[in-house]
Amino acid sequence: MRLILIRHGQTVSNVGGLLDTAHPGADLTPLGREQAGSLVATLEPVAIDALYVSTLVRTQQTAAPLAAARGLEVRIRADIREVGAGALEGRHDRVAVDAYCTTFLAWANGELDIVMPGGESGRDTFARFDRVVAEAAELGLETVAFVSHGAILRAWTGYSCSNLQAGYVTDNQLSNTGTIVVTGSPVEGWTAESWIGSMLPVGFEDTANSSGPTGLPGLLADRGF
Repeated sequence: MRLILIRHGQTVSNVGGLLDTAHPGADLTPLGREQAGSLVATLEPVAIDALYVSTLVRTQQTAAPLAAARGLEVRIRADIREVGAGALEGRHDRVAVDAYCTTFLAWANGELDIVMPGGESGRDTFARFDRVVAEAAELGLETVAFVSHGAILRAWTGYSCSNLQAGYVTDNQLSNTGTIVVTGSPVEGWTAESWIGSMLPVGFEDTANSSGPTGLPGLLADRGF
């Protein structure tokens, strides 16, 4: 199965650099709505057999033009929502954003028992995301799209894809409506094919230092979730 993992369009919280992970979340900005509309053309060459979104409104708004163009049912699932900020929710200061990013990047590195302050562990976060992946796999379809969120998509792919490590997802941000394409199955595991349109070479294996998350100053340039 091929999974097309899509980050939502720009929100007002992205503009303000806020840790905005609770339901229902912020709406898309006018730019975010343009980005959502542009997905129709960007993904036009790609067959999509099913479309999943989270319960946060920004993913549903992002998916709406694509769903309308393809005649796809929008399948809303809470389990692919953003990594919860817990006690850090609503903050935008450097200390809070550092703590949030350090935690989800540690999960990408396999440190799943670390808990977001006042929130979930990596183990619990990935378990809920994997439930929806398993549901999609059981449909027996070739290509499924998820419109989800930046932190959870980066953390999950860093952990789950055999050719990626935490260093890659730290150093490579996921822009609004950016896509990650992975192939595989819940049983056989996953391989990343492309990151925001850039194909990863056949046989690519990330060799970045995987001892822990690095590059936080660069990551913070893309604040907002």
